Amino acid sequence: MATDPQHPPICDYEGSDYQTRFWEQGGRGYEDGSEAIALRRLLPKQGKLMLEVGAGAGRNTPRYAGYERIVVMDYSTTQLEQAQEYLGASDRYVYVAADVYKLPFVDGLFDGATMIRVLHHMADAPAALAQIRNTLRPKASFILEYANKRNLKSILRWLLGRQKWSPFNHEPVEYIELNYDFHPAAINRWLRELGFSIERQLAVSHFRLGWLKRNVPTKLLVWLDGLFQPLGAFWKFTPSIFLRARAAQGTPVAASGAFFKCPECGAPLGEPASAVLQCSCGRRWGQTKGIWNFKQALS
Repeated sequence: MATDPQHPPICDYEGSDYQTRFWEQGGRGYEDGSEAIALRRLLPKQGKLMLEVGAGAGRNTPRYAGYERIVVMDYSTTQLEQAQEYLGASDRYVYVAADVYKLPFVDGLFDGATMIRVLHHMADAPAALAQIRNTLRPKASFILEYANKRNLKSILRWLLGRQKWSPFNHEPVEYIELNYDFHPAAINRWLRELGFSIERQLAVSHFRLGWLKRNVPTKLLVWLDGLFQPLGAFWKFTPSIFLRARAAQGTPVAASGAFFKCPECGAPLGEPASAVLQCSCGRRWGQTKGIWNFKQALS
């Protein structure tokens, strides 16, 4: 965990084997399959430039096949190195290590963005969402997944007195350090205040129970989850909610040739054409092994 008294704390996966331990060996085939269905339903058929916030080791990146170019962004360089191994070298991918609270992209750059299984680590979720909103062009698509505090398990635990916090309170709850659940009403309000219109919502992971996953074939659970996703969105009692929001019209569009900006002073840096970018504030930003590092300026 990265800490700074002037900055929200960050959950840092540097050095983590999260992809192997959680997804490949953790029995998460059902969750992965259910999320793939949700993304297929929400993703635009095509686009030019997407920002994938919290891409990790690239688990979802191949699912964004309709986009010509994808910025694969994460705070952890370890995760991005794993993404490089998984996705391979390609001009289609731009690998960027950056802080979501200080995104190094000019305003109005992307026509699409995703943030899957990331918001639940945000101590200041509205600030993170505002940063993403700034990078989006008018009418850009934003697909967000968040952990739902008003899920059925939490409701039952609260009614039985096994849980102190109410699942119906709109405030986020930090159930363990830097792991937050959010109320759907709060998420929707934040997005509207930032100038998004919400187009579609899906309830995901209806059957996220150990007993079911051990005793019911994964393919059957995934199929059933896909069947219930649209209907479940009306009640939102699942632990995971996916939504597609649309950025408002009339916002600025990035100028031709604009891409990166200095995350500290905000000055434009241009396209990632060279290994080092010099900012007018004196800071220099560079890449190592194909990964742009905007967490720390070069010495």
